[in-house]
Amino acid sequence: MSPRTAPAVREINIAHSPDSDDAFMFYGLATNKIRVPGYHFNHVLTDIETLNHRAMADAFYDVTAISFHAYPYVQEKYAIMACGGSMGDGYGPMIIAPKKYTLDEVKKLRIAVPGVLTSAFLTLKLVAPDVQTVAVPFDSIIPAVVAGEYDAGLIIHEGQLTYAGAGLHKILDLGQWWLEETGLPLPLGCNAIKRSLGQKVMETTTKALRDSIQHALDHREAALEYAMQFARDLDPALANKFVGMYVNERTLDYGDDGRKAIHLLLERGYEAGIIPNRAKIDFIG
Repeated sequence: MSPRTAPAVREINIAHSPDSDDAFMFYGLATNKIRVPGYHFNHVLTDIETLNHRAMADAFYDVTAISFHAYPYVQEKYAIMACGGSMGDGYGPMIIAPKKYTLDEVKKLRIAVPGVLTSAFLTLKLVAPDVQTVAVPFDSIIPAVVAGEYDAGLIIHEGQLTYAGAGLHKILDLGQWWLEETGLPLPLGCNAIKRSLGQKVMETTTKALRDSIQHALDHREAALEYAMQFARDLDPALANKFVGMYVNERTLDYGDDGRKAIHLLLERGYEAGIIPNRAKIDFIG
């Protein structure tokens, strides 16, 4: 009688940024509070612009966080998961500077940006198409602006809550601008899943992520405690505020207006000549 063989386990490689909101979102999966029979999830942490370029280059990760701006470049290889996205409801990336400027003056500045594939960059170019930009690691932008290396900076992540402590002024909140422009939330980041996994695996993995998000929302205190190890320069109160901004009901599902906003942002980017490919969007889950 031949010995029983253990059932095969499907390894899923998940890449996301080392930020408190992503850590909160993946808390259930990363700590094995959420388990899926026959699946094992491996987590890789790196910054969003690196993930954008990695998805374009080799599609190594089965699931990867990417900026919405990057999606048209990888849409043949990846689909968008219907959960796990970051949307700014009247808030989002900000232009900050050591002194106040008008919007017309901003268009003449040299601005440090967190990468040319970020949704923050795309939105900035919709506001000021001819603005001069320099790509700088996102966590180096505030120190570089304070040091006078750039006239202004485009900040994402926790910097949206900490810039004033560095003596900087908010010039423009791009999420607020987009809301006034369209009446919609600003799409920032999403989780994309590799099409070659096949429909069943894509749907199972997407459900696992949604369950992980729901678990974090249902066990907020424990999930926040876990996320605090990734909360750069934030005390618990600010970390809680930041997580609440980007992990909420919209993270479970974009909603009709959220999906409309995704289509509109990418279409405007295409029409403006910022994005070379028209987005063909489909959601999994």
